[in-house]
Amino acid sequence: MQPYEERLTAPRSWWVVSLLVGVAMALTMLPFGTLPLLGGLVGGTAVAAIVTSSYGSARIRVVAGSLVAGDAKIPVSALGDAEVLDAEGARAWRTHRADPRAFMLLRSYIPTALRVEIVDPEDPTPYVYVSTRHPEALAAALAAVRTA
Repeated sequence: MQPYEERLTAPRSWWVVSLLVGVAMALTMLPFGTLPLLGGLVGGTAVAAIVTSSYGSARIRVVAGSLVAGDAKIPVSALGDAEVLDAEGARAWRTHRADPRAFMLLRSYIPTALRVEIVDPEDPTPYVYVSTRHPEALAAALAAVRTA
């Protein structure tokens, strides 16, 4: 059973920007003819879409007793209290309250987040900051795994 899974996707406006990058590449190739123009449109759009997709493909999961956030896999036993952050609190923790030693899966286009203390004495990371659209559900999933 997998209590929590979320994929952080890029906002729709970023996909429009990807298309506009393709149009800009097409206009750049316009002096070279129709075929290069089409190549610039397709190539520029494809490259911009790949970059947008890869940035927006971060996943957050609670599985097998671990919090998997992007490339990090943290055992729930190493996690302490979770703090649900609203838009204002999340902004504070990703700006002036941020600790440079913290692990941050940060997506500024997602207004809410979850901050979880690291209680492992051998880990210098003070906390994990995870941008999430459902911080309450993620906190509940971590608590459920911790008590199981």
